[in-house]
Amino acid sequence: MTHHHMAVPNNLNLEAAWSYHNATRHSYASIRSHQHFLDFANQPIPFKIYPTLELSRLPSEVRQTGAAALSAISTIIREQTNAAPDLNAIAQLLYLSAGITRHRKYPGGEIYFRAAACTGALYEVELYLVCGDLAGLPSGVYHFAPAEFGLRKLRAGDHRKVLVEATANEPAIAHAPLTMVCTGTYWRNAWKYQERTYRHFGWDNGTLLANLIAVATAFGLPAKIACGFVDATVNRLLDVDTQREVAFSLVALGHSSELPSQTAPPVATEVSPLGLETVPLSRHEIDYPLMREMHAASSLHSPEEVAAWRARAPLVSTAARKLPPPTAPVVPPLSDSETPADSIEQVILRRGSSRKFARTPISLAQLSTLLDRATRGVPADFLDPMGSQLNQLYVIAHAVEDLDAGAYVFHHDRGLLECLKKGDFRAQAGYLGLEQQLPADAAVDIFFLADLRLILQHFGNRGYRAVQLEAGIIGGKLYLAAYAQRLGATGLTFYDDDVIQFFSPHAEGKSAIFLVAVGHSARQKPAA
Repeated sequence: MTHHHMAVPNNLNLEAAWSYHNATRHSYASIRSHQHFLDFANQPIPFKIYPTLELSRLPSEVRQTGAAALSAISTIIREQTNAAPDLNAIAQLLYLSAGITRHRKYPGGEIYFRAAACTGALYEVELYLVCGDLAGLPSGVYHFAPAEFGLRKLRAGDHRKVLVEATANEPAIAHAPLTMVCTGTYWRNAWKYQERTYRHFGWDNGTLLANLIAVATAFGLPAKIACGFVDATVNRLLDVDTQREVAFSLVALGHSSELPSQTAPPVATEVSPLGLETVPLSRHEIDYPLMREMHAASSLHSPEEVAAWRARAPLVSTAARKLPPPTAPVVPPLSDSETPADSIEQVILRRGSSRKFARTPISLAQLSTLLDRATRGVPADFLDPMGSQLNQLYVIAHAVEDLDAGAYVFHHDRGLLECLKKGDFRAQAGYLGLEQQLPADAAVDIFFLADLRLILQHFGNRGYRAVQLEAGIIGGKLYLAAYAQRLGATGLTFYDDDVIQFFSPHAEGKSAIFLVAVGHSARQKPAA
């Protein structure tokens, strides 16, 4: 059998991203024809467990940085700021992004809720640390264990050079005392969501990063997300089984003027396999090849390919990306002198996902603050200059004081809401959000739309990872900005094509990426 005619998975062969995206769209018909029953007896455990490795516990008291949440999510620490996290800061970064913040008992067991929102509370994102010697933490490669709140050492020694090579010398990674690697575990999320899990990798990794970067900012640590890296190199360093778990993003934390090569004893870049045992997630796993094909097709294979990929970043903010000038009345943003000063720690610890909204209005100042703080820029290798954005926010306002109910587009570069059409769209919003009550009852529904055609032409299939990840980060900031103002929020799924149709003609040619509903949480009576 010859293989030479088969297409090599290639980042620039865009058929992969389109076929994945189109195959995972929701529609009125698809929801009814694809009944999926949850097999609770085979539910995956929400933790990665290495039974043979000993755990070193992390310090558990949360130090109040006192940084106001609304400024922590909207301020970026300059990249060249010399700073390195100590063990206490690392513990806090991990706890407030991926730690267990509350748990709830139910008849079949208990559910552990974590610091960042996640689809289905299935928590498929794992965190690994790659660091040089830090105060309280020797150099090494570690896995974060949220259940026991500790670290397990996978490799001793400074392996940061492996990441520098994998990212083609991304300066933030090269100068970072610590880089965290986020992975996605397919089955843990696919148990419920099947093929759509690859979209969720971006969302769920993104909400976690929104928390992580806000806490880093509160500690005065620069942070930078890298989406461009040689996949095989990073996966080999973590020794993950890539049929099941794959690296999705890197985040550089802190800055040192010294490069690892100057301080570290050289570590062979060819990293040996560890073959560490991990506990199976459930009795048997169901494979959804479409997700793995999408991941393979969006993988980068050499530092040269990574460098070329990253060099394309600035183009996205050219004139082609700008929305056309507003044609309808625009609502200017309000000043932020009166925003609540609740700290980032307080806000993360009280954040949940609203299960029911009261139909009471929010103020225009609250909406403006929400939109403004969530879109002040994400420090990422695919967004250049700082402040550029792949997703555009479209808003259905149901109950905002001093704002006509209707559909709007948000011009984030000018802080303006442009009205597309007026009217009461609660019923339509409920329908668009998969015929659920939440988006119908919320005060506002914020839809993320993107020009996928342009993004994929520009970044190849890997642009699909970038746009979903950015949506998760901005979505995570919306969560935090809502809870900072004592509002509730929840991320939702949607009927892809119907969303575009609703916001057309303005949204013509775009793709629906994400949805966050915001409003006043209704106190639910506890079940008897």
